[in-house]
Amino acid sequence: MATDRHVSLTNRCGESKSPYVRSHMDNPTAWQLWSPETLELAKQTNRLLFVSIGYSACHWCHVMAHESFDDPRIAQLLNEHFIPIKIDREERPDIDRQYMDFLQATSGGGGWPLNVFVTPELEPVFGGTYWPGPKSERAQGGGTNFEQILLKVAQMWKEQEQRIRDSGKQITAQLKEFAQEGSLAEDKASDGEDGLELDLLEEAYQHYKGRFDNKYGGFGGAPKFPTPVHLRALLRFGAHNQTVRDIVGDDEIAHAQRMVVKTLECMAKGGIKDQIGHGFARYSVTRDWSLPHFEKMLYDNAQLLPLYLDAYLLTKSDLFLETVHDVATYMSTKPMQSDLGGINASEDADSAPSAIDHHKREGAYYVWTLAEFKETLTEEEAKVCAKYWNVQPDGNVDRRYDHQGELVGKNTLCVVYEPAELAKEFSMSEDDFKRIIQDGRQKLLAYREKSRPPPSLDDKIVTAWNGLAVGGLARASAALLSSAPDQSKAYLEGAEKAVNCIKQHLFDEESATLRRVYREGPGETQGFADDYAFLISGLLDLYEATFDSKWLEFADRLQQTQIKLFWDEQKYAFFSTPANQPDILVRTKDAMDNAEPSTNGVSAQNLFRLGSLLNDETYEKMGKQTVKAFDVEIGQHPGLFSGIMSSVVASKLGMKGLMVVGEGEAAEAALKKARESVRPNYTVVRIGGGANSDWIKSRNELLKDLDGSRQMVQLCEGGVCRLLELNDLDSLFSTEAAS
Repeated sequence: MATDRHVSLTNRCGESKSPYVRSHMDNPTAWQLWSPETLELAKQTNRLLFVSIGYSACHWCHVMAHESFDDPRIAQLLNEHFIPIKIDREERPDIDRQYMDFLQATSGGGGWPLNVFVTPELEPVFGGTYWPGPKSERAQGGGTNFEQILLKVAQMWKEQEQRIRDSGKQITAQLKEFAQEGSLAEDKASDGEDGLELDLLEEAYQHYKGRFDNKYGGFGGAPKFPTPVHLRALLRFGAHNQTVRDIVGDDEIAHAQRMVVKTLECMAKGGIKDQIGHGFARYSVTRDWSLPHFEKMLYDNAQLLPLYLDAYLLTKSDLFLETVHDVATYMSTKPMQSDLGGINASEDADSAPSAIDHHKREGAYYVWTLAEFKETLTEEEAKVCAKYWNVQPDGNVDRRYDHQGELVGKNTLCVVYEPAELAKEFSMSEDDFKRIIQDGRQKLLAYREKSRPPPSLDDKIVTAWNGLAVGGLARASAALLSSAPDQSKAYLEGAEKAVNCIKQHLFDEESATLRRVYREGPGETQGFADDYAFLISGLLDLYEATFDSKWLEFADRLQQTQIKLFWDEQKYAFFSTPANQPDILVRTKDAMDNAEPSTNGVSAQNLFRLGSLLNDETYEKMGKQTVKAFDVEIGQHPGLFSGIMSSVVASKLGMKGLMVVGEGEAAEAALKKARESVRPNYTVVRIGGGANSDWIKSRNELLKDLDGSRQMVQLCEGGVCRLLELNDLDSLFSTEAAS
């Protein structure tokens, strides 16, 4: 193709609002932004695009930037032969998804940084993750380095352009075939009640039973991820009604709960949890949760909060209650909660060890030496705390996992003994032991904050992730209202601030549409289906925490927009991206859960909940259709679709609605029980008692004549409602009451 390949590029990262993209503004690599202008430039110059996708908290993204994108020779090759584009995956998850699907389909693996060579028509031809720079120690072992890859790809494009184009077209056609998820079910004309059977829940349980790590919890070996979506589904099996219990089996339900409890205990005591500050890291490099990849992501902590809350409500474990407070505090205070009210995206894995040592190292903010313990704590505190957190004189990090030698002599903090066990060893009461640990933690935290520069904060406000956080904070606030009123109030304020921030800065009142990201103003990217789904879910939790129907009204508006922009009228369920988006090769649907819950799993549950709260049969029908769209895939691999399992149950057995009207002993008892129970597929409506219920009364025909003056508690299921008296409430939300 005869076009002008010569163009002088300059680095445009400074024009981006993304902290991740901006961090590359001083690279000699002439990064461009993903824009119509850049994509047109690739066509005009007939160059391959080199698309590099990452995010701020990604350790290996920083390593590759230092080794390669800062290297003059690499920059020369990229600038002369390609159009290099840098993308923040959190701003453009759609671009990330389509090229990650390509990489996983062609190599079997994936991860970040994601680097893909793409034709001017955006068709991927070759890709990978981290490639060693030319001077990297990893390149000295004889493997292929990034410079060799660039030279080879540039040569092939020059000499075999048509062959590469044909390959790209073939790969794209295959990707479109792979993207049939949610399109394999029978034609929509068959709208009967057939389809998935509840036996799938037992099959999903067996899937995880076979992968469970009996020693350390979690599933599989290293690296080990929290997988909150799957844990939540397993934990909630026993909270469904007797029909579900009979299908799954009492022994299986008990074992499912034990698997989750074991996992959550090991995580809460492990290095993946910040034992001095707050929050969880993204995953563990080791099987025993001891050595984390130190970045902290909002989407992980936002999902772990309601998971630990469910576990606490079912077990009353002090450890789980402490963890609920820990994660809720993390998300509702600085640095994570911004002055605008929105909650920031992540904290970096790497940081400088001290104010005078500016070379960033992975985990520098979080690891300790025994000498630092002795310097910071009293002699008794140092002995007790070092034993409790397994701090060793020569460090406790296995060299096999310290690839860069940055953790030599350092310790990650992991709880390896029970307080009662160590209290006995140190000849003190358990209360005295816990006091020493608490005092030690406060001193170590003060030392850390004073002596160590904090990790970089990615202060983007991502709509979807804020929706997840709002749901967790709202539920925690409601559940802890009676036992911890001050913290409950703080968590509710955190949730409401986040929603108000999104409504003010990322929501267009006229079109009822969302933007994806806020940073220094709203980003240009429109909201995706997950932004709507996760925020709607959070708003429904916020309504049931406050019974202020303005949150329900906002959720209803967003639901109508999500349907308008993303609903598949032909095959049902929600596409991830809107129609006619020019820079997307394949329009996909997503129901399989990954690090984040699936869009359609959350959306189906939203539709069932809204259908129940608003007495809206259209929403309920669409919930069933969303589940039905994935009949084939769920039937083949039920364990991969945990997030949609409660909706499978709702499709078969329906939702249950609790209505609490007026004030009195029974009304208060019902509300307290609702706040403090794990209750999948139940909704709660409040009329009277100070609740702002004007909107819901106008939207739900069944409620319009209720004035809220007379006490009434009513449970509705399958079109039949029954009044509940005070002595009925003890068994409310138990399997007997629900059966």
